[in-house]
Amino acid sequence: MVLLLGQMAVAMVTAAVRQTPTIDEPVYVGTAAVYLREHSLRFNPEHPPLGKLVIATGVAVADPRLDAGFDGSQGELGRRLLYESGNDPWRVMFWARLPVIVLTLLFGLVVFAFARELAGPAGASVALALYCLSPDVIAHGSLATLDVPAAGSVLTSVWLLWRARLRPHLPLPLAGAAFGAALATRMSVLPALPVLVVTAAVSVWAASTGDRRRRLVRAATGAAVFALVAVAVVWAAYLAVDPRLRWDPEQRVPVVRGLRGLFVELMPFPEPYRDGMRVQFGFEYRPWQGFLFGRVYTGSLWYYLPAALLVKTPLGMLALWAAGAASVLTVRRLRPAAALLLPVPAILLAAAMYGSRDFGTRYAVFLPMFLAVAAGCVLTLRWRWAPPAAALLVALVAVSSLRTYPYCLPYSNEAFGGPSKTRLRLHDSNVDWGQDLGRLADRLRGRYRGERVWLVYKGSGVPSYYGIDAADPRRVPPDEVRGVLVVSDSAAAKATGRLAELLRSSRPVDDVGHSITVYRR
Repeated sequence: MVLLLGQMAVAMVTAAVRQTPTIDEPVYVGTAAVYLREHSLRFNPEHPPLGKLVIATGVAVADPRLDAGFDGSQGELGRRLLYESGNDPWRVMFWARLPVIVLTLLFGLVVFAFARELAGPAGASVALALYCLSPDVIAHGSLATLDVPAAGSVLTSVWLLWRARLRPHLPLPLAGAAFGAALATRMSVLPALPVLVVTAAVSVWAASTGDRRRRLVRAATGAAVFALVAVAVVWAAYLAVDPRLRWDPEQRVPVVRGLRGLFVELMPFPEPYRDGMRVQFGFEYRPWQGFLFGRVYTGSLWYYLPAALLVKTPLGMLALWAAGAASVLTVRRLRPAAALLLPVPAILLAAAMYGSRDFGTRYAVFLPMFLAVAAGCVLTLRWRWAPPAAALLVALVAVSSLRTYPYCLPYSNEAFGGPSKTRLRLHDSNVDWGQDLGRLADRLRGRYRGERVWLVYKGSGVPSYYGIDAADPRRVPPDEVRGVLVVSDSAAAKATGRLAELLRSSRPVDDVGHSITVYRR
C-alpha cells in the first residue's frame, strides 16, 4: 500500500511542479483567493465553493497578492492573480494543487478499505493498484480542479453507506456529510442523490431489528438524516465563505424555464447554488464544438464518453473492470455490494453522456475509483486462474501507466497508439489543456534559439511570462509565416480557415509533452 501510494504521490507532485496552469485552474485559484481575502461568492457561481475552499488552503500558504475589489471576469481574475500582480505562478499553482493531491491519496485509502471489506487484503491490493496507476486519476488528481474531489467524495459516501448496513449510527450521517461535500464541490453529482437516499434507507433497514413497521420507520428516518446532513454541508460551505450570504454574481445568470426551472426553484439550497445551476443549464444550451476520432462536430455525441474511456483507459484495467463488475454480480455474498458499486457510477455516467460538453474523461473520473473497488472482487472467484490472471493484468497496467510518465494527461492505451497519438482522436482535457507552456519555453530555448516563432496556444498561461516571444500566424498572410510554427494540439484538431491552411503546408518536426506540436515552415 505504501509503495503504491508513494509512486502515485511522486507522479502527482512531479506533474504539479512541472505543468503550467490548465484552462480551468486559474479561475478556481483566483476564486479561492477572493474567498480568502474578501469572503465574496461573486466569482465562479457555476461551481459550489467547497472544492475551491480546499484549494484555498494551499493558496493561503502561498499568500499571493491580489487587488481588492477586482471587477473583471473570472478568467481575467485568474490571469491577474497569476501573471499581473507580482506573484510567482509556479509557486502559487504548486500550493493550490497540493491539497487536491493530498485528497487524491486519501481517496486511495478509501478504495483500499472498501475493497478489503469486500474481497480481503489481496483484492484490496488489486483495487489500490488500479486506482494508483490510473493515468486519469493521476492527471486530474494533480490539478487544482474539482473533478477528483467530487468523485472521491461520492465514493466515500457509498463506502460509508455500505458500512451502515451493520451499524448505521455513525456511518450514516458521515455518508451524508461525504455526499454533501460532493454536492458542495460539483453540481454534476446531483443525479446520484435519489439513489443514495434510497440506499441509505436500505442500509438502515438491513441493520434494524423488530417488526416491519418499526424497520420501515427507521429506514425512512435514516434516509431523511442522510439527505438533511448532505443539504446542511452545502449550506455550511457557502456560509464558510460568507456568513451573510451576500450574492452579487459577476456574470449574468440565465433564466431557466420549464421542468428544469421548477427543479432549480425547489432545491433546498442557497440562492447562489440555485443560480449556479441556472448557469450550468445555460451552458447546456450552447452549441459546443467537439472532436472525436478525427471528426469535428457541433453539439454532443451520446457515445463520446464511452469512446474516450476506451482510448484513455489501460487495456488491462478495462479487462479487470469488466471482470470485477461480473464478479460482484455473480458472487452471492457480493450482490448487496453490487447495488452500491454499480448503479451510482452508471447513473453519473449516463448523466454525463446526456450533457452537451464533450470535453474529456474527467467528467467520468469516478469510474476508475468505483470500478477499481469492483476489480478487486475478481479474487473472490473460486477459479484457480483468477489470482495469476489478475496479477498479470495489473502488471500490464503498471507498464502502460509508467510508460506515459510524466505525461499522464494525454495518455491513451497501446491499442490506440499511446500518448503520442491521442491528439489524433481526442482533444481538450483528454490531451491538451494548456499544461505544457513551460515545457515549450524550455524546448524553444534549447532547440530553436534565435529562430522566428509563431504560436497558436490554447490555454490560460501567458506565453511571454515564460520567455516565449511569438506572434499569432493567423493575423498575417500565410506566405509571411516562416520559421517555427507551434500549435496546441487541441487548436490543430479543430483548425479551420487560415490555421488549417498553414498546417497543411507545414512539416511537423517536434512534439512537446504530447500536447503541443512544432512545425517547420
